[in-house]
Amino acid sequence: MYGQPAAAEHSDATEHSSAGVPPAVAGASRPRSLWPTLVATFFGIGRLHPGPGTWASAATLLLWAALAYALPATLRTPIITALAVLVTLIGIPAATSVSRSSGVKDPQFVVIDEVAGQLVALIAVPFAWKTFLLSLILFRGFDILKPPPVRQLEKLPEGAGIVLDDVAAGLYACGVLHLLMHFKLLS
Repeated sequence: MYGQPAAAEHSDATEHSSAGVPPAVAGASRPRSLWPTLVATFFGIGRLHPGPGTWASAATLLLWAALAYALPATLRTPIITALAVLVTLIGIPAATSVSRSSGVKDPQFVVIDEVAGQLVALIAVPFAWKTFLLSLILFRGFDILKPPPVRQLEKLPEGAGIVLDDVAAGLYACGVLHLLMHFKLLS
């Protein structure tokens, strides 16, 4: 900040600034590391309006469709499962970092949680436009409605609460989709 010693700009996040401003608010004006922002916003998709979560889910679905098309069918399930786990593990600290620096518990522009949840919703789903579209609709529906225990997972601290409720919504969507396919209600 202008007019302050350089040491004050790099103070420990657990301390208050000399003006008595909480660290989350004081840190919001400081530049933050680029990687958590890129990850948390899914390379800026979280800045799209309206409905950044829906944009992120749709982008995830399209990117997975392109990758799945290039993969042998036998590798699709293990790869999407690994991607869902990887995105979740990377997304939690990224969401935590961006949430802390913005001073908002669950910023709307953080959409890595929708990416993780949409990937989970697509696990072992046949490569077909109907199943992909239904996975998107089901995931967004469960993410918005938040049936138990999805809403309770939101209460977990920081990035875990931001990301894991969407992973649970993805599990609901995946389960419903597989039930529909099992009972041949979806061809």
